[in-house]
Amino acid sequence: MSDELERLIADLISSNNGTNTDIDDDEIANNSDVPAEVPILPLRGLVVYPHTAIPLTVGQQRSLKLVDDVIEGNRLVGLFTALNPELETPGPDDIYRVGTLAAIHRLFRAPDGTIRLLVQGLKRIRIEEFTSEEPYLNARITELPEAVEGEIEVEALERNVMEQFRHLADLMPSIPPELVTTALATDDPLQLAYSVATYVRIDLENAQKLLEEDSTQQKLRLLLELLNKEVEVLELGRKIQTEAQSEMEKSQREYYLREQLKAIQRELAEGDDSTEEVGQFRKAIDEAGMSEEARKEAERELDRLSKLSVASAEYGVIRTYLDWLVNMPWNKRTEDNLDISHARQVLEEDHYGLKDIKERILEFLAVRKLRAERGTELKSQEEEYSVRRDRQGAILCFVGPPGVGKTSLGASIARAMERKFIRLSLGGVRDEAEIRGFRRTYIGAMPGRIVQTLRRAESRNPLIMLDEVDKLGRDFRGDPASALLELLDPEQNAEFRDTYLDVPFDLSEVFFITTANSLDTIPSPLLDRMEIIQLSGYTEQEKLAIAKQYLVPRQTRENGLRVEEINFSDDAILTVIRDFTREAGVRSLEREIGRVARKVVTKIAEGLEDEIVIDSPSVKELLGKPRFGYRTELEDRTDLPGVATGLAWTPVGGDVLFIEATAMPGDKAFQYTGQLGDVMQESARIALSYIRSKASDLNITDDFFKQHEIHLHVPAGATPKDGPSAGVTMAVALASLLTQHPTRHNVAMTGELTLNGQVLPVGGIKDKVLAAHRIGVDTIILPAKNEPDLEDLPKEVREQMTFVLIDHVDKAFEVALGQDIA
Repeated sequence: MSDELERLIADLISSNNGTNTDIDDDEIANNSDVPAEVPILPLRGLVVYPHTAIPLTVGQQRSLKLVDDVIEGNRLVGLFTALNPELETPGPDDIYRVGTLAAIHRLFRAPDGTIRLLVQGLKRIRIEEFTSEEPYLNARITELPEAVEGEIEVEALERNVMEQFRHLADLMPSIPPELVTTALATDDPLQLAYSVATYVRIDLENAQKLLEEDSTQQKLRLLLELLNKEVEVLELGRKIQTEAQSEMEKSQREYYLREQLKAIQRELAEGDDSTEEVGQFRKAIDEAGMSEEARKEAERELDRLSKLSVASAEYGVIRTYLDWLVNMPWNKRTEDNLDISHARQVLEEDHYGLKDIKERILEFLAVRKLRAERGTELKSQEEEYSVRRDRQGAILCFVGPPGVGKTSLGASIARAMERKFIRLSLGGVRDEAEIRGFRRTYIGAMPGRIVQTLRRAESRNPLIMLDEVDKLGRDFRGDPASALLELLDPEQNAEFRDTYLDVPFDLSEVFFITTANSLDTIPSPLLDRMEIIQLSGYTEQEKLAIAKQYLVPRQTRENGLRVEEINFSDDAILTVIRDFTREAGVRSLEREIGRVARKVVTKIAEGLEDEIVIDSPSVKELLGKPRFGYRTELEDRTDLPGVATGLAWTPVGGDVLFIEATAMPGDKAFQYTGQLGDVMQESARIALSYIRSKASDLNITDDFFKQHEIHLHVPAGATPKDGPSAGVTMAVALASLLTQHPTRHNVAMTGELTLNGQVLPVGGIKDKVLAAHRIGVDTIILPAKNEPDLEDLPKEVREQMTFVLIDHVDKAFEVALGQDIA
């Protein structure tokens, strides 16, 4: 308010653009008695106090008329505050009833038609009754006397008010010192209260409350409260402003010093570590060959880095991020060797057998070769199908038991194509961020394994083998298998976006190969993106060939032996295969060959032997007692009635199950043991129900089931088992028990059984047959609908074994028991 007062006074005194009218103060003094009736001038957003001078601006027509009439009379006017400051023309019901009688001291008519007044508050008055509303408000008024009581307490309040007002003036530069001196140069507590209140920011309600208060003491108390609140707000504002100003000055000072330092370094042809590092990054970005989006992001982060202090925590975060960006193989790749003959030679050198897989790899290379040779022709055709982008190739998934060469096959493919080979194990990975990377907002954040692998490979087209993809986990941190959906989709991985880098990277040139022991745990959407290639176990002859070509020479080298110092005969290797290993692959076989080689090394090192020929007897002498004896076990286990040889599939290859059944006196109960799953339990009950329905055909008496309890057991008891493929075997075991006919020891079987005796097809035929072949079984009972699976078997196995294809379990009774059931 003080700025407006000074400005108006200045206009009233020195303006040359309007009419200035002076009014005699003696005339005001002579007319200072309170008249019975006065014109009422409503004020919007302003309270005028007695004993104070206030500038006013009048612009409404009725207010202009009022001023003109008052000037011609006693120059006294009633100033009353409007209840609503937004109301343009307040009426009698729109103003407070308590106001101030004021005299117009000076008047200035502005060129815009408004009148500026300088009024002096005289006395406090109250409206008793409005006498007219046109052309302006008139009302009868009465004076409201104000009492001054309690001299000591009032004096104390005066001092506090003056002290707080001085403090307030120090915090508000807009209050001139002369106004402070004028306001405080009075001994009248009432005048002090009104003078201070005029210059303090007070809301309209409290200002009116201060005017209406009759007690001077209460006026001072209220004013002191308002002063304290205002001082507190201003002090807080000054504190905030000081802190902001200090921080700004500090930043400006650092900026100026840094700029001066750079100028000095330029003059001396020197640079600090930060400047030198920024220059190195800028050069690396230019040479990296990034995509447009990645380059923009790198330059943006580099610009931020150049403005930061080396000591800043953010400096290290940005530096690490840029280091990852510039070291990615954006334009680095190896040239593929697409010579089909060379690839065939490499695959034959590294792996024995695996004909189907080798053919698939050669097909892949042949397609890449042809596309490279006909690139221009194919590119024109691709423009017609722009909706779907061109795919570089399929994602292969090798599925098979351990030790059959899945991982080593990937390394051979990389060698054949002359690509870099990176193996990435996914077993036990539970966090999605392990694949996609972590957000940079986290401390110690880093890219996912895929980006890390590409940086290590320093090539954008390596062969990446994702090992054990069936052993991915999942928990509250996410599902890694879902993160692989984009990665292993040839139509999407051209713009793979790692969470840490947050820029797209083209993975379409990467040759992905995954491996798994089982397909059951792989999610269907992920499985749908891969081409499945099954690797089954090896036959004895295949293991023999692998041992002679690869395993024996490797163990000879690794144990420091010369070729002429150790010689394995075929019989020795076959003895190791039959009596000391039980696997679909060749890992255990290589370990046992290594054990033999180490014992030979010991003898040579002691000087006991110079050259050793390993035959079958020496294998048993060096390795000890045989661990497995399937060929004798078959005869021993199936000599008794109630035992049948079944075949099972496991993630580590095929296996043999001896299903046992026995009967004892009891109350027609049926129990089964061996950790059987729900499906296998149902198969056992189906088998018993079918046998009971055929009791007369099997020459079983009617009261047998009423007087006996039957127990079915599937060793080994510590291993969980499930699936429907043991149904036929269970039925044969029960038929053998109840007819007291032992099963033929050279017969094994598999197949799902229905209640009416039909035999349904099952899976894993190749692995099951190879397991039976390993233990000496020569006759296999299979579901007739599994006949096409026999084509996948090695020729030597098909020639050595007899396959009986059945549609009904009665045929299995005939073959396994030698008993025809009508």
